[in-house]
Amino acid sequence: MRIAFIGMGNMGGPMAANLAQAGHEVTGFDPAAALPAAVRAAPDAAAAVAGAQIVITMLPNGDILRAVAAQVIPAMSAGAVLCDCSTVDIDSARAVARQAQAAGLGSLDAPVSGGIGGAAAGTLTFMVGGADADFATVAPLFQIMGSRAVHCGAAGAGQAAKICNNMILGVTMLASCEAFALADALGLDRGKMFDVVSTSSGQSWSMNSYCPAPGVGPQSPADHDYRPGFAADLMLKDLRLSQQAAMTVGATTPMGRKAAELYARFVEEDGGSGHDFSAVLPWLASHPTIT
Repeated sequence: MRIAFIGMGNMGGPMAANLAQAGHEVTGFDPAAALPAAVRAAPDAAAAVAGAQIVITMLPNGDILRAVAAQVIPAMSAGAVLCDCSTVDIDSARAVARQAQAAGLGSLDAPVSGGIGGAAAGTLTFMVGGADADFATVAPLFQIMGSRAVHCGAAGAGQAAKICNNMILGVTMLASCEAFALADALGLDRGKMFDVVSTSSGQSWSMNSYCPAPGVGPQSPADHDYRPGFAADLMLKDLRLSQQAAMTVGATTPMGRKAAELYARFVEEDGGSGHDFSAVLPWLASHPTIT
């Protein structure tokens, strides 16, 4: 299959490499990042998509997605599918879908969960919005790049699922970090607390699989000086997307709002940028008066 891949950073590069290693013809473009060896480089985004059956984008935000879509949609072949794997606002996802449909193209919003490690290992989860036929066309590629793809509904549904999931993730990570900080203050051994919580009603993915305390539970970024598996900056972006969406539809999300406020302070005021989102634990320990 002829595939174009636009956006070859920490996530897009490994995803494109996995597609090429599976035998697909992959042409890529990124104005800054280096392309994997197996991916043929194009001089620009429009040239990359010429003749492609599927165009995959992995971009930083909705504004950039709209700009790239404006460049590539006129250059795409009739009947091709534009599959955006970025995490962006729902309005941008739906606007690009309408633009693609008007041009006679298929379109999917397919944000991912699994981080850089999942992109490299091909174990991502895709949350997908779009038409059934377009999902069926791209499904074989989802199987190469990931371990699961869930068709969540019409255009924008993939982004909706992603921001709901990551709002839960942000809130539960904060709760896990608070619990460890409280356990420290109470003189409770962190390992003992993990043994109890990870097998009791307090268990969560943040605790059981991505424990924020170093030396406790499975290996996680906490055991590597909080080098990002999922950067705090990206968590803040996703939490802000959740609050933007909540405001648009009038949903009440007080925990999500508070999580966004805390991550904003951590990232933008207190040195959290560039660290893993679980690095909130040492931040809490050094800022006992946070409210």
